[in-house]
This record gives sequence, C-alpha cells and structure tokens, in this order.
Amino acid sequence: MFPDAWPGLKLDRVLTVYLRTVESHRPLVGRLKKAMICMVFKKAAAAATRRFSPHLQRRWTASWIALSAVLMLTVLPAPAANPADPVAGLLRSKIEQRRQRHAFVCQGEILCGLAVIPAFYARRHYLPAWSHAGRVLPAAGELLKTLEQASQEGLRPADYHLHKIKALLADLESPPPGASPPPAAWADLDLLLTDSFLLYAAHLTAGRVNPETYDPQWLAFSPSVDLGTTLSAALRSGSIAAGLRQLAPPQPGYTRLKNALQHYRQLAAVGGWPTLPAGTRLGRNDCDARVLLLRRRLASSGDLAPGRADPANECFDAPLESALIAYQQRNHLKPDGILGPDTLRALNVPLKNRIRQIVINLERWRWIPRDLGRRHILVDIADFHLALVERGQALLGMRIVVGRSYRRTPVFSSKITYLVLNPYWNVPRRLASKDILPRVLADPLYLKQQKIRIFENWRADAREIDAHTIDWKHLKGHRFPYRMRQDPGPQNALGRIKFMFPNRFSVYLHDTPHRELFAHFQRDFSSGCIRVQRPVSLAVELLKYNAGWDRAKISARIASGQRRVVVLKKPIRIHLLYRTAWVDASAKLHFRPDIYGRDRLLEKALLAKPPAG
Repeated sequence: MFPDAWPGLKLDRVLTVYLRTVESHRPLVGRLKKAMICMVFKKAAAAATRRFSPHLQRRWTASWIALSAVLMLTVLPAPAANPADPVAGLLRSKIEQRRQRHAFVCQGEILCGLAVIPAFYARRHYLPAWSHAGRVLPAAGELLKTLEQASQEGLRPADYHLHKIKALLADLESPPPGASPPPAAWADLDLLLTDSFLLYAAHLTAGRVNPETYDPQWLAFSPSVDLGTTLSAALRSGSIAAGLRQLAPPQPGYTRLKNALQHYRQLAAVGGWPTLPAGTRLGRNDCDARVLLLRRRLASSGDLAPGRADPANECFDAPLESALIAYQQRNHLKPDGILGPDTLRALNVPLKNRIRQIVINLERWRWIPRDLGRRHILVDIADFHLALVERGQALLGMRIVVGRSYRRTPVFSSKITYLVLNPYWNVPRRLASKDILPRVLADPLYLKQQKIRIFENWRADAREIDAHTIDWKHLKGHRFPYRMRQDPGPQNALGRIKFMFPNRFSVYLHDTPHRELFAHFQRDFSSGCIRVQRPVSLAVELLKYNAGWDRAKISARIASGQRRVVVLKKPIRIHLLYRTAWVDASAKLHFRPDIYGRDRLLEKALLAKPPAG
C-alpha cells in the first residue's frame, strides 16, 4: 500500500498526490469509515518508524499523523443531521432541496440568506437555532422584539417575515387539543427566524439598497462581515439585540439622525406643524395674522423656544426674527429673517416628507466606511462645503463648488496621495468638444488667450501641433482626436493647486480663477470636480507632516510658476458625501435641497416591496 520510495519524498509532494487522488475518486473514498482511516494510518506510521533511523522515525511519525489528519478532513462527509431530532433532519432536507433551485421559499416567503444558511446549519449539524425539544428559546423572542423596533433605524419591520413568524408561533404555542405541532412547522419557524436575523443584519451593515444599481456615480463601501458567524456568536452570547446593534454605523451622526427621526415621528403623532398661507413678505415689526401661525410653526420644529415671545402677539418681533434666521440657516436659505417665497416653501414642506428625507439619509449612512479615519476630509456635495476633521473636530472648513445637475459630482471614498502646484489642465475630451470647441469657433484667438496648447493625441509623447493648421469647423464631438492642455498660470481652470486621489471618475479637488463663484448661495457650477475656496490653507494642513512645507514655502513655489508634484508623507482619507439631512454636534437638524434628484431615486428603491414567494 505504501511504496518503499515514499519515505524519501517530501511531505508536501505526498499530500499533493493524495489530494489529487481524493478528487479523482471522491465517491469511493467518501465511503470509508473514520475508524478504518485511523487504524490504517496508525499501522502505516508504526511500519515507517520501524524501518528507519531514530531521526527518520520521529520525522515520519509526525508526517504520517499530519497526513492522516488531511485524509480524515477530506473524506469525511458533511455533518449529518442529528437522527434523534426530526426537526434537524427536516432542516437539512429543506436546505439541500432549496440549494438546487433559484429561489429559497419558506411558508410563501422568499429567504434571502441562501448564501449563508446552508453553512450556518451545517456547522451546527442542522440542529434548530431558535427552539429546543418543542419549546421556543428566549433568543427568538429577543429577535422578534428587535425586529419590531427596526423602524427606529429607518427600516421596515414587515421586511423581516414578522407576519409569518408570528402566525407560526401562534400555531406552535397553541396547537389544537390533543395535537402536537408537526416538526415541519418547527423547521419552517427556524428558517424564517434565521433568515430574518441575516436579512436585518445585512441591512444594518450595508443598507437595504445598493446605490450602484440605480446610480453609476455612487460607489458604496462594502464591509466585510461574516453574517453566519455573527449569528452564531449572538446565539452563544445570549444577546441577539447586542449582536445586531454592533452592525449599525457607529458614528455619532447616525445616532443623532436616528433620534431626530424618533422626534419627528412623535411630532407627527400629535398633529405635526401648521401650514402657512401665501401672502406678502413678512419681516421685523410687520403685523399680520400669519405671524401667529409662523410662531406655532417655528415652535413645533424647535427653532422658537417656549416662552421667548407672546404666542398671541401678531407683530413680528425680535425673538421671532432670530428664530426664523435659525430655521433658515438649518435649511440652507438666505438668513435674512424675512418670510419670503423660498422660506415659505421650505416651512410648508409636509412633516411626512421630512421624515422620509431622514429615512433616506439614514440609509446613506450605511453606505460609508465605518472608520472614516482619525484624520479625514468630508466633502458635503449638497451642502457645498468641505471640512478637514481630526479626532472628530473640524480643523478647517470652506465653501466648495460642485458639479452641475447634468455633470454631477460622484460619491465615493478614497485617499489624497499628492498635490500639484501650478498644474497643467489636460482638458477632458468631452469638455474639449462640448465646451472649448464652440468657443474656438466663435473666437479664433481663444486658445492663445487661454494659453491652451494642442497635441495630436493623448499619448505622453504626443507632438504639439499648430492650432491654425486645424480645420475646426469640420470636427465632430464624438471624433475629437486632439488633446488640449492649458499651461499653468492665473488663467488655468484648475487655479494654482490640485489635490489628487485615485478614482475611476477622474475627479479631484482644485483651486479656481473664478473666485466670485464662492459668493453664490447655491454653488453647482463645475463639470464634476470640486473647486475649493481656500486651497493654500488646505495644502498647509495636508503637508504638515512633510518637513519644510509651510505656508511660506507653498506660496513661494506657487509664485515661481513652475509645476511641482508634492507627495504627501501621510495620505489622508477623503469622503465625498451626498447628504440632504443630518444632525450636527450641537443637535441641530439640517435639511438641504436635493440638487441632483438622488433622494427621489433612493426613495423609489426603498419603497419597493420585497419579492413574494
């Protein structure tokens, strides 16, 4: 059985030959019994140790033991269901049958955990997880209670088989007189409870919706979580709720937004807030019956503190003006303290719409990395704002300009690895054909004035060509072969600095010569990249770990006009976010207009019902 030449071979060669044999003859090998395997290898090891020197005896005894372990692992069949437990046998049968089908249906409900359920039950030899000897375990009750509270996370309890589970529990706990519940019902209950845990855990971990399925410009973070192991650990610990709670986003902003959702739902339960009728503009010292409604409206949203003004006063006084300014600041409105058309429109957004907006943004929290980084940059697209954060505190903040509605700034996370002083601007082909080409046709001197050079193609060694030799009138947008490159200088579209981070969208942060755009209230003017208001201050912060690169040196390098690439000694994480509702550290709830229509798309996806079996 064991050739004389084997002791001279390396163990890894023996294992390789053996494993290939197992793969070729798995049906035959699989019928061997565990006891026979152990006996064969005991005798083989003993024979080997008798025939060689003491050194080889020790070496080969250990080798044969290792080899026997490999054989045992490879030939033993999958764990069998406990023959004494009929529920276990039914669980295994149901799981193995469903693995051959496209959908896993139980009690008319599609189970979403098909990728996890088989391995989870195989590890426990198909013993039920939520019942024992005809009795429901406490873990099942704890799971049901947790699922009933899923709405606190902005999720829907009905998505987690609650109706079917409760109906099954009622039948199992109160069977007809003289009858006992069938094992198949216990097996179905176990599968539904397991799938509800896994589905809820998946939603807490990564969200109900994958944004990339409806928005190609949104890359969600995909956490690596073994949900089967998470469930096993929660069952062992006896705390289902805690096991699920640890999967939700840990950031304080998520918790604060959850609390805001609870508060707004309580407000809705007592009637919500009043609607203000249209009319003339109202400001300080104006007297009007609508002032009373305005007081009630601002008091309901917490902007006007109780007792700060006479609720029967129809005149627009200083406390009301301060409250209206606070509301305007929270809602990205011009903070002028005047009830004009824009402010009236925002005040009259129905409370149910604001609740949906909060739910939408809770979902978005589940798409971002759990660890944003000790030091990171947040680019808030809908708020037109950038913040550099360290240990939870904003060190630097500034206004930004983001993409137009038809050239939207994407959402993703990356790392800034280097910056470029006095950069070239290689005009993207799309912008060259759609934006620059019409200007060239209108003004033959445009390229010269803007210091834009023309190269024959996009290769690094492309030859520069004279713009006057090109027949611009006959160029088509989809057949634009040339590369346009703008030289560094005050006219450069990227300004004096650009901040680079790898991404598939070719977007980055950069300076701009059009400083006047930062004075606008809504700043969506770019072609997708993010223009920053204070690029030098940002560069100073990012280069603080690069020796010698202080503000004076950065300014001097910029003044030289020479292009310079500076690699960050410590790259910094950057997160491009799209938030239309959030709660800041001072517990103020903010809303922002949905400038790209992304709320509407996500709401439609969240309202979609799960498939029925």
